[in-house]
Amino acid sequence: MDPHLLRTFAAVARLGSFSAAADELGYTQSAVSQQIAALEQDVGAPLLRRRPVALTDAGARLLEHTGPILLRLAAARADVARLAGPPPAAVVLGATPLCGLDPARLVAVQRAMPRVAFTLRVGGRSEVATGVATGGLDLGLVDGVAAPSDPLPLPDAGELTTAVLAEAPVVVALPVGHPLAGRRSVRLADLADAVWLDAPEVATPPAQLRALARAEGFRGGLVYPGTDTGALLGLVAAGAGLVLLPAAALNPGLRGVPVSEPRLVHRTELIHGSLTAAAAALRNALTT
Repeated sequence: MDPHLLRTFAAVARLGSFSAAADELGYTQSAVSQQIAALEQDVGAPLLRRRPVALTDAGARLLEHTGPILLRLAAARADVARLAGPPPAAVVLGATPLCGLDPARLVAVQRAMPRVAFTLRVGGRSEVATGVATGGLDLGLVDGVAAPSDPLPLPDAGELTTAVLAEAPVVVALPVGHPLAGRRSVRLADLADAVWLDAPEVATPPAQLRALARAEGFRGGLVYPGTDTGALLGLVAAGAGLVLLPAAALNPGLRGVPVSEPRLVHRTELIHGSLTAAAAALRNALTT
């Protein structure tokens, strides 16, 4: 299956238009139509209805596979390039907002290697994990909530090395005046009927809450796709929804109630592929 055809198919499906996909990809509309027709011939099924543009059942199923396939191809290209190319005199570290990065360690490595340009980029979980997989970032610090024995959920982007850097207790963040704010602990399943803030890049999204609690419910409230922790905490304090956070992330406007069941931890992990000498030095500084 030609990845160029898959990219064109994904663009048409996302934009809902052959002409818009052609403009974005730099093709003519006729070329886009020919590529979609070639892909449909390859898979043996119609993928898109033309007027208006909409996915068929077969197209919707293929689209589920397209993102992971293209991500794995980009990750493979980046992994080979890291091994084959000359060592760059630069290291880019990605970090999620709640990863708990100790800036002193990054600064110490930068001072020890003054000829290497070190860059820190703060982004959401998916952005950091995908950036490491595809070569845009040399290393990444990602955080999230998980059972003690489970890994953090990451995009399927090939083989990445993972090291656990820290684990901390998890609390349900509540407004000060919330009826549960005075509780000593709470079972996660008992909060299945509560409204939860849907902030997938900095908090635990509702779908993962259902999986952790093994219970239905966990209705998503306001959707916050950003990464600013100040905005996140402000939304919780204003009553937009509950979130799971490490206790250290709370501000005076919030109360944190520990989760008694299931046992959960907020974990920070370092992820990377093959490393240059400078990137390895930063890895060693972060993991010791």
